[in-house]
Amino acid sequence: MTRLATLALGLGLALATALPAAAQKLPLSQISQYLNAMKTAKGEFTQINDDGSISTGTLYIKRPGRVRFEYNPPEQTLVVAGSQTVVIYDKKSNQPPETYPLKRTPLSIILDDNVNLGRARMVTGHSYDGTATIVTAQDPENPQYGNIQMSFTGNPVELRQWIINDGNGGSTTVVLGDLQTGLSLPNTLFDVGRAAPSPSR
Repeated sequence: MTRLATLALGLGLALATALPAAAQKLPLSQISQYLNAMKTAKGEFTQINDDGSISTGTLYIKRPGRVRFEYNPPEQTLVVAGSQTVVIYDKKSNQPPETYPLKRTPLSIILDDNVNLGRARMVTGHSYDGTATIVTAQDPENPQYGNIQMSFTGNPVELRQWIINDGNGGSTTVVLGDLQTGLSLPNTLFDVGRAAPSPSR
């Protein structure tokens, strides 16, 4: 084999090795389809807060528009989103629960009735880091509310992590365990008017 042929073959092998990694970048349409198909989900999560502190707990999702974060002790916090409102219950506080509209958090993007990451000005970043597809998205009408950076693995598509970058410069990372989907979750879990008890874990 001539030296030129050897070099050409080597280049061909290098390209063949590089192509599968590039091909693993998930298209936005496939990610949108995955999120829209995920009507309910439950799983453990680890939260890394802006100050570096770490919390753990159980996450419940019921799309559209509903999510619940139950934090493990020693945390005494419960976060519930439903009826277009987010309520933060702090059992250690004597103050009323903190409330704000769901649309003011970038998490509302994946809780929307119809997730369409192909909308103009919604996705500001779409890359592949060698392991996961990273998608950064914002509300096109309200970019001042911040953005959500989501990590997805493929075969099958799974949401693994998100980072909420709020409009005030804060950042919160949520790392997900394996999500159970297709569950029957009662609407009372997402009743923002009261801290409903959770089903057994």
